[in-house]
Amino acid sequence: MKPLGRMTRREIDAYIAEKREAMRKAEMLGVENEYRVNERQVLIAESYLIDLSQIEKGKIYKLVSNEDHYFKVEYLKGVFAWGFFIGGTEKETGIPVSMLQLKRKG
Repeated sequence: MKPLGRMTRREIDAYIAEKREAMRKAEMLGVENEYRVNERQVLIAESYLIDLSQIEKGKIYKLVSNEDHYFKVEYLKGVFAWGFFIGGTEKETGIPVSMLQLKRKG
């Protein structure tokens, strides 16, 4: 398999579909750790489809999966946003940019 960063959009879409099917199967079988691994791979793959210029350093974003949680972006490294969860106790952490709720173009 090619690295995600060298795949075309079509290849990434196919990869995401494959991983979502693996998630579905893992969920049906009750294998939570396999489900979570595939879920994380989907989040990372989706990050390669995002225009990183939409993300502003120093800005606070809602998280896609949980609108009650917010993340302040300090900087980007690859397809990961590094910063802090608002109200969190952790030190700096990195999350895939696909987890950030971004404004839709158009």
